[in-house]
Amino acid sequence: MQSSVESKLEQLQGIGQQNLLTELMHGIEKEGLRVTPKGRLSQSDHPTGLGSALTNGVITTDYSEALLEFITPVYKNSLDAINYLTTLHRYTYQHLADEVIWNASMPCYLEGPDDIRIGEYGTSNSGKMKHIYRVGLANRYGKMMQSIAGIHYNFSIGDELWLALQGLENDQRDLKDYRSDGYFSLIRNFRRQSWILLYLFGASPALSDSFMKDKEHHLQTLNGHTLYLPYATSLRMGDFGYSNKAQENLDVCFNYLDSYAASLQQAIKTPFPAYTEIGIKVDGEYRQLNANVLQIENEYYSDIRPKRVTFSGEKPVDALIQRGVEYIEVRNTDINPLLPVGIDNSQAQFMDAFLLTCLLQTNREINSEECQRISHNNNLVVNKGREPGLELRDDEGDVPLTQLASNILEQVAKVASVIDSVKGGTNYSDSVAAQAAKVADSDLTPSAIILASLRESGLQFTDWALHVSKQHREDLLSKPLGEKDTAALDEKVRLSILQQHEMESFDTLDFDQFIDEYMEG
Repeated sequence: MQSSVESKLEQLQGIGQQNLLTELMHGIEKEGLRVTPKGRLSQSDHPTGLGSALTNGVITTDYSEALLEFITPVYKNSLDAINYLTTLHRYTYQHLADEVIWNASMPCYLEGPDDIRIGEYGTSNSGKMKHIYRVGLANRYGKMMQSIAGIHYNFSIGDELWLALQGLENDQRDLKDYRSDGYFSLIRNFRRQSWILLYLFGASPALSDSFMKDKEHHLQTLNGHTLYLPYATSLRMGDFGYSNKAQENLDVCFNYLDSYAASLQQAIKTPFPAYTEIGIKVDGEYRQLNANVLQIENEYYSDIRPKRVTFSGEKPVDALIQRGVEYIEVRNTDINPLLPVGIDNSQAQFMDAFLLTCLLQTNREINSEECQRISHNNNLVVNKGREPGLELRDDEGDVPLTQLASNILEQVAKVASVIDSVKGGTNYSDSVAAQAAKVADSDLTPSAIILASLRESGLQFTDWALHVSKQHREDLLSKPLGEKDTAALDEKVRLSILQQHEMESFDTLDFDQFIDEYMEG
């Protein structure tokens, strides 16, 4: 029987609109800790040469003061996003003295929580709010969580493709509503199959035992102070990330925009007893923005999010309700230590074909039983995804991971072939073939290669990651930036510092009132 993907591809080709599958937009956000030459977490301020962490739109910090975040503009060509990300790394290295960007998702050696400085964003009300939100995260989840890094892949589809698909379905709704519904269908199909990304691209099978101090865990020891699991793929996406009992009880529904928004709005307004005990403002110091299940929407952790660019002061959920979904943010991508900036264009091209496949698959709701199955499969792949004979749960029962993965890749290959027919060449098909090879031989996955390298080198994880990070530093610095790129980023730095000063000068509203108005707005 013909699949939904094949049917829609044929329909698009039948009306001569297959070229619209290439009308995509991409952006990448990548985090990276600043560490000393000896591999310890930097205790210094965010470098002034990188501008204001509050207002520089391309180089900022996330969570901790030492956790750099690089944000590319939106590009039609994924390679342009990768190249700009590389430019940001090169520029940053010109302002880091002897510090190194830690090119791994799990952190360097940490003495303890006191090693981690919470991000500072100045004295404006917006800057204080960003800082206090992170103080709240530290009090709720522990500061150690604020040392984990990852990559977010932002992806959007052109309106012409949405209109073509809407026409094929003879859907009469407003485009905004059809588009939002389509993105949510994509999200649900992504969640059903996101385990395959953990298998193919997971790059955190090991970590320093300093991260697990005083924590119970099921990890094994490798090379002294290295903890790992023999068949793990992405420990970052397991139990060590931002997961807790409050969020476990959240019934965030990804079936429709209105139910998704309503569940988040409810969480933002519902007090949680354990957070009430922490207190909000104690002895004149804020411990969190509020005592609710979520301080703000961004606190909800998911491997994919529907997104919409917000206006100044606007809440993300309000922007979604008012103007619909604009793009999606894929959040389960590990930093690959083997790649100079943690991701390459072959991976990005596969992501495009995979996400389009999720779009073209059947639009089906997720019920509570399937939700549990999704969680079960993700946990299995995180901890032992490369285990020979591993089975995952499907509608039909337990099925070998390799069979399910091959079924998915077969669909993705069909999309990749159509993209290649439009663009010319075989890049997208080649990217799928590279992933099929990993399914056939798990030793080709990044997680397997990293563990093999750790064993061969005899190094502890922190020494190994520092070594590869320093190699990337040398390679990046060996190709200096051109004058044009340097001048453009210098101007962003200058303007960001000016903008922060202006915000601080013109803020007249009392901070307590500012917070009250934001929460009530």
